[in-house]
Amino acid sequence: MVRTFSRLSTTGLLAFFFVMVLVHSGSLAAAADWVQWRGPDRTCRVGELAAWPDKLDESVLKPLFRVPLGPSYSGPIVAGDRVFVTETVDKKMEVVRALNRATGEEIWKAEWPGAMSVPFFAAANGSWIRATPAWDGQKLYVAGMLDVLVALDGATGSEAWRLDFAKEFGSGVESFGFVCSPLVDEAHVYVQTGGGLAKVRCDTGAVVWRSLKEEGGMMGGAFSSPIIATLAEQRQLVVQTRSKLAGVDIETGSELWSVEIPSFRGMNILTPTILGDRIFTSSYGGGSFLYEVTRSPSGFAVTEIWKKTTEAYMSSPVVVDQKIFVHLRNQRFTCIDSASGESLWTSKPFGKYWSIAVNGSRLLVLDERGDLLLVEAAGDEYRQLDTRHVSDSSTWAHVAVSDGQVFVRELDGLVVFRWQ
Repeated sequence: MVRTFSRLSTTGLLAFFFVMVLVHSGSLAAAADWVQWRGPDRTCRVGELAAWPDKLDESVLKPLFRVPLGPSYSGPIVAGDRVFVTETVDKKMEVVRALNRATGEEIWKAEWPGAMSVPFFAAANGSWIRATPAWDGQKLYVAGMLDVLVALDGATGSEAWRLDFAKEFGSGVESFGFVCSPLVDEAHVYVQTGGGLAKVRCDTGAVVWRSLKEEGGMMGGAFSSPIIATLAEQRQLVVQTRSKLAGVDIETGSELWSVEIPSFRGMNILTPTILGDRIFTSSYGGGSFLYEVTRSPSGFAVTEIWKKTTEAYMSSPVVVDQKIFVHLRNQRFTCIDSASGESLWTSKPFGKYWSIAVNGSRLLVLDERGDLLLVEAAGDEYRQLDTRHVSDSSTWAHVAVSDGQVFVRELDGLVVFRWQ
């Protein structure tokens, strides 16, 4: 299948000092910090300099502190000396806190009205804030449930600007709230919301362009989050909407290529996974797919390399040595050969959701039931090195790992550990 497409107050001084500390740390901060959804480059790879131990007990993974919080699905953001977390309080307010990453002490708090109720069939898992924020070294970009994007000063928590997509585009509030996690790149932030993909200026909150418009309705709103990749020698946005996978020109917002992704009720949730010029994705009710993007004088083309019945659901995969490791809809974990699409092995069932951090050939996995697992990314069999129960609450938020610390956002708090 081939488709082708043509072509100075005290506050100010404090803020300045905080930014200069991060700038001075340079590449070290960029390598170590967990600044967005799925880590530094959105692939779950960490900037650790040393290999992880092969155990998870307290002799090697020591608990540092716990901070009680209201419920949230957002993963923690770790930058410099602080960690940013979100919560929904009293089913009325959305709250963002900056905490000292060494002690858990609160540095600042910001809040705004942001409550809503998700559809009845999803209500069992709660109606609290969902998207993971993004950090650009100065501002934190937070997606509120009611289709608002709020930019907060990282030093003080003061609001820099706010963009209400429902009002901006007349698109209405999404049924499941703002789910997409913002992506920051070169002075702009990209989000899938308001019935499409939007490019927004980081300094002012002004919309530069809007693309991939989709109708709203009962199930309106995207579940996936965009990435940036170089495919067929062009750097571009790779975006999974509720109906298709697409490449989008970063400067203009024009669609470079697209292919339909079948799914049950638009349940295209995974973050697209890049392997060179190829893209892996999987959908609820649709199967798993690998596509290749090429370019000729007539334009871009996308070709289906393989399609399999294997179904992922909510857990986005990781890649180690060209093997795709993904948690499935049937709650099993599998290793897929990216060349053939064949599953090399499949594990026993676990929980409903896995978030994963990767360091070399080792995977640190957070199961939604509060279990941490240490897994060797092997192609011959499932190799679990150790496991440890770290929370009696559900742990749907993505695990974060930064500079020897492990951050677990449980339903009612943040628990922080350190590798010994």
